[in-house]
Amino acid sequence: RYLHTSPEFACKKLLAAGEERIFSLGHVFRNRERTQTHAPEFTMLEWYRANAEYRVIIEDTLALVRLAAGKTGHSVWHWRDRNCEVHAEVEWLSVNDAFKRLADIDLLSTLDSHGKPDRDALAQMAPVSFGTGDSWSDIFSRILVEKVEPHLGNGHLTVLYEYPTCEAALARTCAHDRRVAERFELYACGVELANGFGELTDAVEQRRRFEEEMDIKQRVYGERYPIDEEVLEALALMPAASGVALGLDRVIMLATGATRIDQVQWVPVA
Repeated sequence: RYLHTSPEFACKKLLAAGEERIFSLGHVFRNRERTQTHAPEFTMLEWYRANAEYRVIIEDTLALVRLAAGKTGHSVWHWRDRNCEVHAEVEWLSVNDAFKRLADIDLLSTLDSHGKPDRDALAQMAPVSFGTGDSWSDIFSRILVEKVEPHLGNGHLTVLYEYPTCEAALARTCAHDRRVAERFELYACGVELANGFGELTDAVEQRRRFEEEMDIKQRVYGERYPIDEEVLEALALMPAASGVALGLDRVIMLATGATRIDQVQWVPVA
């Protein structure tokens, strides 16, 4: 048994069983660092729509965040030295455009026509430090965190969309470009609030991605965990769908003017 990082697999099984609009609100667990915006236990609001494009889920997410601003009476959010007018016109920014603008990197040039990443190509352009053993994904994440994210959601909400397919293991590949996938994240004041997908429903492709992830986990951490065969069976029956996970604590933190996530958690982990 494991503490779950997300209710996603359970929700997909419900979609396969015929449910069309579902949500889950509850605690999830991530065994990672503790910072002003990270906690090992936090509250996740996750929801799915069957037969809906992921643009619809993005609009859902924007509406909910703006509702939170309305309920608290604070339409301008502040965090660190950043401000965000929640009701201002939203900035829509592809990941590739964000990397070009903020890190001077043509990210798509480091991927082949099928989305396979070229680690050395990205390493040559990277404006950040990294280790010799770091993968393409490691370098991508470091650039995103250090050079891109601090500039997102400043003055207005930012929707960052079309992630590289290799960084969107549960998302559909975009029809217009196999190098990118239907994944988005929503930012305010440089803080990621939500992560959503046009859901992948190809069980064969999902198994390949799961196995690839486990191979990496085995190589890096010396361990792997079993693939959920039930969720793969469910994908074969699941309709086209889109879904999103929203970090409720982070939204409340910004909406109330708190400076750390543990200030808005009922019982922070000691």
